[in-house]
Amino acid sequence: MFNKLLSPFSSLDIGIDLGTANTIVYVKGKGIVIKEPSVVAVNQKTGEILAIGSEAKKMVGRTPAYITATRPLVDGVVSDFEITEQMLKYFKDRVSKSKFFLSFRPRLVVGIPCGVTEVEKKAVNDAAKNAGFREVFLIEEPMAGAIGARLPVQEAGGNMIVDIGGGTTEVAVISLGGIVSSRSLRIAGDELNSDIIRYAEEEFKLALGERMAEDVKIEIGSALPDEEVKETLIRGRDLITGLPKEIKVTDEEIREALYHSTEIIIKAVKDTLEETPPELIADIMSRGIIMTGGGSLLRNLDRLIAQETKMPVKITEDPLTAVARGCGVVLENLDELKEVLIPMEYLEPPH
Repeated sequence: MFNKLLSPFSSLDIGIDLGTANTIVYVKGKGIVIKEPSVVAVNQKTGEILAIGSEAKKMVGRTPAYITATRPLVDGVVSDFEITEQMLKYFKDRVSKSKFFLSFRPRLVVGIPCGVTEVEKKAVNDAAKNAGFREVFLIEEPMAGAIGARLPVQEAGGNMIVDIGGGTTEVAVISLGGIVSSRSLRIAGDELNSDIIRYAEEEFKLALGERMAEDVKIEIGSALPDEEVKETLIRGRDLITGLPKEIKVTDEEIREALYHSTEIIIKAVKDTLEETPPELIADIMSRGIIMTGGGSLLRNLDRLIAQETKMPVKITEDPLTAVARGCGVVLENLDELKEVLIPMEYLEPPH
């Protein structure tokens, strides 16, 4: 087994979906090896990092004031450079467990939102280089998601992808290895959780935690009604008495809470289609709109998009890992797929 790891060295090259909510790591020749929340727990008194990933997520909302469990990425971009660097180093070191590999500097393909600025791209590149990667390739998340969903992105035909992550929703039409039209929204899974928190405050005078809101979204959240009415209990703090309170909510109430955000996502899909050449629209009508990302699992969201666009909509297999799988496919076929990567000239200092 160890000999297999040693040869070739390039088998340690890594593809990462560096998400606002989750980080998913693909290792060349091995597939997806890590799925962890993008959360880091820091002791503010000492600056020491106490936990990263699942262990840190368990601490959210449950720590003393001097320990903060935070996400170093906000809306898909780096908000805390040093913590992001530490998180990337943590995942790299977990992949390369032996002392021999800890000194090895693998290559990295990392997915980023398509609406980010040059400064934000450089922040990801620099954080990865500082974390110990010798070469960094950036790819736009909708492109990676489309490749992960096995769409023929290099052909002269229209492919439409809707990637709903934790921090961003990416909508793109892809043809000949490039993005023809796109939208990038700062409305995705996290915003849906915030919608539920706001709704509980306004309608029930109940303060909810993020984890409770997410649990409710997963359990009974939907974009269109089902035949059967769903109910669940939510627990939080009564804003009037300050005491614990438990109430029952229905899927209709949660749907009402999510309505505004789902409408914005629908509008982004329609706007992207309006900018797409008619020839590519014909391809999309036959192939369908493909959905990736954890947010695409919101119940009946695919039905709502199909209803509003009059087009077939399909959720790809294992949508949560599509972007990471796409990064992995690029990693395995770097020479053939170099055209889908973001050009790196802007990252190099002038000579």
